Amino acid sequence: MALDALAIRCLAKELADTLIGGRIDKIHQPERDEILLNIRTFKGAHKLILSASSAHPRIHFTTETKPNPTSPPMFCMLMRKHIGSGKIIDISQPSFERIVKLDVESYDELGDLSIKHIIIEIMGRHSNIILANQEMKIIDSIKHVDFSVSSVRQILPGMQYQNPPSQNKLSLIADEIKNIRIDYSLAGERLDKAVLNAISGISPLTAREIVYRALGSCSLVCGEITEAQKEKLNGEIMQFSESILQNQFKPCIISDISTGKVIDFSSVDIMQYENSAKIDYYANINDVLCSFYQERDSRERMKQKSADLVKLLNTHIERCSKKLALQKSTLKDAENKEKYKIFGDLLTANLYRIEQGSKSISVENYYEENCPTVEIPLSPILSPSQNAQKYYKNYSKAKNAEIEMAKQIENTLADIAYLESTLLSVESAQNEEDINEIRNELASQGYLNHHTQAKKSKKQSQAKPLHFVSSDGFDIYVGKNNTQNDYLTLKFANSGDLWFHTKNIHGSHTIIKLGTNKDVPKNTIIEAAILAAYYSKARFSSQVPVDYTSIKNVRKPSGAKPGMVIYDSYNTVYVTPKDLQLESINQ
Repeated sequence: MALDALAIRCLAKELADTLIGGRIDKIHQPERDEILLNIRTFKGAHKLILSASSAHPRIHFTTETKPNPTSPPMFCMLMRKHIGSGKIIDISQPSFERIVKLDVESYDELGDLSIKHIIIEIMGRHSNIILANQEMKIIDSIKHVDFSVSSVRQILPGMQYQNPPSQNKLSLIADEIKNIRIDYSLAGERLDKAVLNAISGISPLTAREIVYRALGSCSLVCGEITEAQKEKLNGEIMQFSESILQNQFKPCIISDISTGKVIDFSSVDIMQYENSAKIDYYANINDVLCSFYQERDSRERMKQKSADLVKLLNTHIERCSKKLALQKSTLKDAENKEKYKIFGDLLTANLYRIEQGSKSISVENYYEENCPTVEIPLSPILSPSQNAQKYYKNYSKAKNAEIEMAKQIENTLADIAYLESTLLSVESAQNEEDINEIRNELASQGYLNHHTQAKKSKKQSQAKPLHFVSSDGFDIYVGKNNTQNDYLTLKFANSGDLWFHTKNIHGSHTIIKLGTNKDVPKNTIIEAAILAAYYSKARFSSQVPVDYTSIKNVRKPSGAKPGMVIYDSYNTVYVTPKDLQLESINQ
């Protein structure tokens, strides 16, 4: 993405304008690679997120609140020791790199005033948060980099901090940019890639934008460029450099005009997409980063934290599917049971005709019209009577297998339905509390070892069902997993409340609490149905059937797994989840 040196320059200026003179009030480490600073200034309080995530490294203001671990990690404790209550005296971008440096003035253990440096390196999987002293000697870092990780640059306590090695490119804000020499020798190479290889700190999006502004196209290759076009491109680079030096930024988010999906973001105006994209402009780059990264990062972290559960559930679903195939094969074989009985009867009626040691016998099948001849296989080591008894035993065995397999298939189908519904809950989890609740549920059902069950502590709060208020003022509740579904349906709801669920599709139980008002407007019923469809496996479908009925018509069969219920006397409404307007149903 486009969190390049341009965006960092814009960001560092905004942070400096807001935070210089502010004091660090609280320091938390909600994730292993993330620090949250609460900073108080004369104009108010701010939460600053510093992330060294490999997927989404960044620094910006945030409004998000994350639960903190019971015991603060060591790096968090070290930060509190060295910069707690410290005053931010400067924020800068060293050498136009993807680095933000916060200079913090604080008292050391001896009571002397000293300066510490928080260095946030935003470099993909090499991202890091480093705490250094006044002489730029590393106190510690959130990620240690030794020789086994990098032979070029180590980040370890006690070492002298050094900037990342140069890539032999020109900085966009350096004086030498006037004499830039782009390598056009690779005739088939795209021009924007040649620009990217010549200028440091810019993203592919920015390189394409420079080429587009200069020549009106992003698809040109080096071999097609004339001398006049080269001069024009150099002129555009100079002009672009001048605008950055003058801090002429225009933060924006780019979305696909047909799907609405976010494509990218930029700190400068983007023209290259012409009419194929929608550009939304923001007052500052902080708002852009908050909007762009918050949901993505949350989704990525949930994916990481639930990876073991997804793997476990998929493994069990695969096993159950194989078991179901074997059970159906056994059941199909049992369909021949009547043939075994007929063969036994026919052999019993023709015992006098069977010679000892025969491998087969042809007899008239008097069970069928016209009594056609049928050949019955025999075991030569068995007597005629024993051969007849063998077929009777096979008949009895197949008959019992048919009854037992029918029960086992029903149980296996129930297991698959439960596992798939739980997998949907895992994929829809919004926070770690949701994941822990599912983990505990799986442990109680025997799918997970109890020692891997989520640890409960006094500080760990219970995950709650989603709560919405309809446009008519009715409370609507949506379960986020099977445990919550059971709680909503069997304990929380009253007998007169309305219950919703997608028809034959895995999804959440949805409840409309009626209270004293039993007259539910049609609009509220539609909104509840949309919520039930939205929080189901059919989220991206259209015309989803949703059944609804009174709670008194819903019951849980004895021995059924969590979240599994049956119901009758229901109505069905068809809704499209994409029509859900969350702003009209307040959470």
